[in-house]
Parts: sequence; C-alpha cells; structure tokens
Amino acid sequence: MDTVKKAPVMIYTEQTPNPESLKYVTNRMLHKGTADFETEELAEEWSPLAQSLFQLPFIKRVYISNNFVSITKEFNYAWEDIMLKIKEHIKSWLENNTIVIKEGFEAIQEEMEAKRLEAAYSGDTAEIVQKIRELIDTYVKPAVEMDGGNIEFKSFDKGVVTVTLQGACSGCPSSTVTLKSGIEGMLKRMCPEVTEVVQEMG
Repeated sequence: MDTVKKAPVMIYTEQTPNPESLKYVTNRMLHKGTADFETEELAEEWSPLAQSLFQLPFIKRVYISNNFVSITKEFNYAWEDIMLKIKEHIKSWLENNTIVIKEGFEAIQEEMEAKRLEAAYSGDTAEIVQKIRELIDTYVKPAVEMDGGNIEFKSFDKGVVTVTLQGACSGCPSSTVTLKSGIEGMLKRMCPEVTEVVQEMG
C-alpha cells in the first residue's frame, strides 16, 4: 500500500507591531477562524497545539488563525533566546499531530457571544450594534489579522464602542493609536451614533 507523503511543514516568523508577540506563519491551514487562548485551561479543553505550547515556560498567550500562530511571550524572556525553540516546537508538533482545534470550538464561542448580545441589546440599539459589528468584521478585522491579531466587538453604551484586541494586538503599544486614529474615525463616519471607541483591558 502506498503511503501518502505529507509536504514538509514550513514555518517563517513575522514581526508584529507588538514587541512581545511574534507571528509564526506555516504552509498549512491550521484553523479557519480565530481562536484566542489566554489561559492554559482553555487550551487544555479546546486546542492540543495551544496546550502543548503552554508547556513551554515562556509562553503567555497563544492565538491561532488561518495559517499562523501568534505567540505572546512572558516579559522576562528575550526573543533571540526562545524564537527558534518555539519554531521547532510548532514544526515538530504539526508533523506529528493533526487536530489543532477541537470540533465545536467556533460554535460554542459564537453561541455564547450571540446570547450575550441578545441579552444586552434591544430595539434601535440592537440594530446599531449589528451595524457596528458588520463594519468591524468587514473593514477592521482583515487589517488587524495581517498584524497577527484580532479585534472583537464587546459593547456599545451611550455612543461608546468597546472592543477587545486579541493575539499580537493585545497589549501592543501601537494598538491605541490604531484604535483612535483608524477604527474610531471610520466608525464615526459610517455610524453617526458612535462617539468614541475604547479598548477593554484584558
């Protein structure tokens, strides 16, 4: 019987605007969607890859989307000391395992989010929230993903939109500038009910 030869796993690193985060880009589709693991517990439940990365002492956060993994390191480590170790770890893991994110992760995330929004908004406000979420998904997310991160709508109250930044964008020094100059300006123009955009601090 012929054994199918898998293409070798190729990985290269990309800088992100956040000095504490690095993007590891692979030649494999890892996860269609976004999966942000801030804790080892969440990783343990849903992602064998993220769980294995948390075994390394210098990993603070793991974010998986499409063909890349964004790693946020602990402050007291330098990239030059750990960059290759992480790269080797991801490469070796991908060569020997197949399930990156367990089935059902996205559905559970979406369900929880839908319930939360349904409970929080009604009438005209619900329509405004829907519009804001669509604008963020269409115009903001793709750009943020290029930098190895993600943005999620969190809340809307008296004109103020609160968002959460994930992956490389979480804790990034330049994220406040991006938020204020880019995202806030665009939302104000396209949705007059918006007066300000703020970031929820994780």
